[in-house]
Amino acid sequence: MKIFLLSVAALCITLFANSQAEFGIFAGPQMMSARYDISGSKQKTEYKYGFQLGGMMKVPFEGNLYFAPAVFYTMKGYKVTYSKFVYPPDPAAINNDVSLHNFEIAALLQYDFGTNPGHFFIKAGPSIEVQLTGKEKFTKLNGEQVSRNMKFSYADYGRYGANLLGHFGYESATGLTIYAQYTFGVGSVSNTDGGPSIRHRAFGISVGKFFGRKKIVIDTGNKE
Repeated sequence: MKIFLLSVAALCITLFANSQAEFGIFAGPQMMSARYDISGSKQKTEYKYGFQLGGMMKVPFEGNLYFAPAVFYTMKGYKVTYSKFVYPPDPAAINNDVSLHNFEIAALLQYDFGTNPGHFFIKAGPSIEVQLTGKEKFTKLNGEQVSRNMKFSYADYGRYGANLLGHFGYESATGLTIYAQYTFGVGSVSNTDGGPSIRHRAFGISVGKFFGRKKIVIDTGNKE
């Protein structure tokens, strides 16, 4: 992960000097859940509401292809009902409601469809995230309700995760963007040996804006 972060940071610093680099912000709601497996048995999960907020870059790479890194806060989580007992969260838990506050760094490539100022685009690439804090609420077999902060360690929940991201949207001539996004977790949130496999799933819609775009004015006057 350190190699990934250092590589992205070095590339961003290099591209920062590129006079054609654009910077912007984005935000939007998302539905979040997880692929949850215990010893190969898929558990029943439900979606929760979350959101993301962050900054983005767009740097020309080749033709209609751009490097489009992003750094952002994202709220993730899931609801799960267990058919087997597992730790974490607790050997006697029958369900769990988890909310996570994460910081994510994404190294994306963007392809623009066409050369018009207003155009559709796709983005895709990997991301690394840090689980900053988390809260879990679960019920035990005896009916006891537990609400506590999540514990991150080598034998509990993992502090770091990895995802694949995909975006499809529209970018206007003024730099306004709107896009649908999907997150496919490839790294488990759990570090426990013999514990569950928990991989994030999320989809949503975000709106963003690149700064410094000059308004394009088309002269429709007749030439003599």
